[in-house]
Amino acid sequence: MTREEQFMAQAIELSRKAILDNEGGPFGCIVVKGNEIVGRGNNRVTSSNDPTAHAEVVAIRDACNNLKSFQLSECEIYTSCEPCPMCLGAIYWARPSKIYYANTRHDAAASGFDDSMIYDEIKADPDKRKIPMIHLKSDKAQSIFEQWNNKVDKTEY
Repeated sequence: MTREEQFMAQAIELSRKAILDNEGGPFGCIVVKGNEIVGRGNNRVTSSNDPTAHAEVVAIRDACNNLKSFQLSECEIYTSCEPCPMCLGAIYWARPSKIYYANTRHDAAASGFDDSMIYDEIKADPDKRKIPMIHLKSDKAQSIFEQWNNKVDKTEY
């Protein structure tokens, strides 16, 4: 078994844990730096009443906490399923070097986890989305961005 297959087996085992422990859907994820697992997560949506508690988000939070960093550069993510749009966004913000996944989004859809509507919504203009999005222009909000742009001691990310 390759290194990658060994790590994927651990992510898949976390997906089993999620359903055996009734924590959430069948999803698991680990974050690896070098040859060390630095973050673990399984889906905890239903047990935590948190729609953002997907395996990847839980694992990213765990890894960042353990590494004392908001970036996962030099890390790899192993997830039991192709990340949903939310998780993919979180992964890109965390900036790992690579993502490995087992099941596809089509496999997930066949099990009742269909994200196709969200993928379609992302492509739609904000004023054409299913949940109304109303732009309330604000000079005050814009001034906060100006403050950020001029802040000399900010931490870029």
